[in-house]
Amino acid sequence: MAFEKIFEELEIRKKKTLAQGGPQKIQRQHDRGRLTARERIDKLLDPGTFMELGAFCTSDMPGMEDKTPADSLICGYGYLDGRRVAVIVNDFTVLASTNAWTNLKKMLLFKAQVREYGIPMIWLGEAGGARMPDVQGAERIMGSGAGSDMHWAEYTNFRECPFVMAAMGDCHGVADFQACTADFVVQVKGSSISVSGPRALKKAIGQTYTAEEMGGWKVHAELTGMNDQVVEDEEGCFSIIKKYLDYMPANNQELPPKRPVPDGSDERVERILKIFPDNRKRVYDMRRIIGCIVDGGECLELKPDYGKMLITCLARINGEVVGFIANNPMFNAGATDTDALNKQTSFQCLCDSFNIPLIFLVDSPGHLTGKDAELKKVGAKVVNNLQCLFQVTVPKIVIIIRKGYGQALINMCALGSGCDFMVAWPTAEIGFMDPEIGADVVFGNLQEEEREKLIEQLRIDTTAYAAAKGYGVQDVIHPLDTRDYLVKVLSIIRDSKNKGIGKHRLANWPTKF
Repeated sequence: MAFEKIFEELEIRKKKTLAQGGPQKIQRQHDRGRLTARERIDKLLDPGTFMELGAFCTSDMPGMEDKTPADSLICGYGYLDGRRVAVIVNDFTVLASTNAWTNLKKMLLFKAQVREYGIPMIWLGEAGGARMPDVQGAERIMGSGAGSDMHWAEYTNFRECPFVMAAMGDCHGVADFQACTADFVVQVKGSSISVSGPRALKKAIGQTYTAEEMGGWKVHAELTGMNDQVVEDEEGCFSIIKKYLDYMPANNQELPPKRPVPDGSDERVERILKIFPDNRKRVYDMRRIIGCIVDGGECLELKPDYGKMLITCLARINGEVVGFIANNPMFNAGATDTDALNKQTSFQCLCDSFNIPLIFLVDSPGHLTGKDAELKKVGAKVVNNLQCLFQVTVPKIVIIIRKGYGQALINMCALGSGCDFMVAWPTAEIGFMDPEIGADVVFGNLQEEEREKLIEQLRIDTTAYAAAKGYGVQDVIHPLDTRDYLVKVLSIIRDSKNKGIGKHRLANWPTKF
């Protein structure tokens, strides 16, 4: 056969690429309880659908060609649950998937193409930082040329198509930066996300920390808000990625996918009054109220352990995707701190960018203030959140559940913040300040009996009906009618001129704060 040797060479090169870093490196990966990059692709994507780009890339350093299959970064397209996606996967078995010129170029060009095509992108991360000595020296590091914007695709995300980043192991350098730009970050327990690894940090500044201390899942779930979900293992990671993308459109020119309504969804609302307390001072878990309203009681909460007095979650009502921003009285009586404000701003950007209507459930006495809050720039965070809220162009629906006081009313879109629909439950209390606090501020120390009378007088003016008299709210509804109300509103939105597709003014708002 005339081309036998040529085709034989092709097969040999393919096998070298698929062998990754070799049997010993693959075994080492398995010994750590982790899959290899190509095993991860097989687990994530629909069988037989992956098409790779750049399989024959190698390092451009002399003598490194045989040691760098795919130059430690795998890129390509496939299907996930029947929908087209793009994937980038770090191959830790090849030089710890450190970044150098060839894999950087492949990544930048691939990301630019994916953005142009409007296809959701998934990055499965596990990587060291820069590869030495490949990027060392002025000539190499400045090789892109003066005036070049080649790194644009690495550090920006204009939210034109969903971008998911999964931390599967230690993620330093470029992998860390992708977590900073992604719309949704899932972190496997045992992984870490940080700019530098412990060894580099110790050499550079003499400090000794573990990867877990600098960027483990608890750090980013509870302190920084960097991750959106934490999972126990890689199987859980693939599952949560699929769940998240099921709420997302392919790109910002489409509506999110509509799904069939599970049986029994309408009946769940009857449980609300068993959860919602008749005593205004008693706490309750707003997540349970949301579970009574949404299809099948199912939702996907983002950043559940960060700013816990505010819930941000994706769900469906009558098959339509919605985003909830809800105060949770279970924590700090629903009073929001700076973490909650950051979390809300991030979620507003996400939903506005991908045409997801926002539903605000209000039960908050206000924002947490004081010295600690001021040191965290609470005023700036309040205003930053409002600057974002005023640029949201997807429909905004507000339901005042119980307490709605002061500045928090504005941040929860209930007072002059451009909501499209707003109603209150008969249990709503609306005003500048909680009557109990207001009575003490206005009248000072009083006998308890007189104080209670004044509190009751102040409370009369805070009712939902007082707000409804001047069209402050559009209606007062029974709690058990909440789902039916939202179904009707969403139907109106879908019948409107733009069908609920926004103008995406927040597409280039920073993804982290």
